[in-house]
Amino acid sequence: MRIRATVAAVSGALALSAFVVPAAHADEAHGDTKISNVVVNGGKGVVFGTTTKKTFTVTFTASDNSGIKMALAVLYHGANIDDSDNGAVPNENGGAKATCTAVSSTTSNCKETFTIQANEQLLNAHAGTWKVWAIAQAKDSNYVQKDNAKSFYVQRASKLTVNAAPEPVKKGRTITVTGALTRANWETGKYAGYGTQSVKLQFKKKGATAYTTVKTIKTSTTGALKTTVTASVDGTFRYSFAGTTTTPAVSATGDYVDVQ
Repeated sequence: MRIRATVAAVSGALALSAFVVPAAHADEAHGDTKISNVVVNGGKGVVFGTTTKKTFTVTFTASDNSGIKMALAVLYHGANIDDSDNGAVPNENGGAKATCTAVSSTTSNCKETFTIQANEQLLNAHAGTWKVWAIAQAKDSNYVQKDNAKSFYVQRASKLTVNAAPEPVKKGRTITVTGALTRANWETGKYAGYGTQSVKLQFKKKGATAYTTVKTIKTSTTGALKTTVTASVDGTFRYSFAGTTTTPAVSATGDYVDVQ
């Protein structure tokens, strides 16, 4: 895996200028070098559809009293970088180092971009928590290495539908609200049902500006949703899913019901 080769190369280079050779799988530090303010994709999860190709940024601050010589961050999925089952190196400088700009004699702001294509680089098992492995070396050969400088989510894109029937309906009669929660399957290239997930049925009365929750139900094993309510006033129904570590939150486009 290229990510491991990159980490090994960087760690080896540090061995030439530092007193201690950092282990790739553990935090290490020599001197007063620091890494802080790590932000992935603007602080949002990185969401991929079935064939999405996405480029996103990682930014961080590196500091040392002598100034920063170089820095690097790579992304990985797994307990630690040595046991990772997937990862990504930055687009900049052949994946060898970040682009860092000095903002003072001691501090640099660093930026990297990463490009991942779902149907070529991701399996469904890779959805969930990813980590940022980061290292910075100072001009005086001090360094810091962090196995998990930041955690973030790589997620399978989700869709949610709703249909309230019959329309129109007489007051006091039963309304049946159906729908489906699906998410991207990176291995088949299709969207498939997301089973046994809690989803809220919400209602917005005609003229109101916000939805209120009517009840919470679970999807079937195939992602289907079905429940009933009693017709009372005109308004819009929707289903809303709060999301999980592997799948982002999503709300259906509302379905308006005319109650007569």
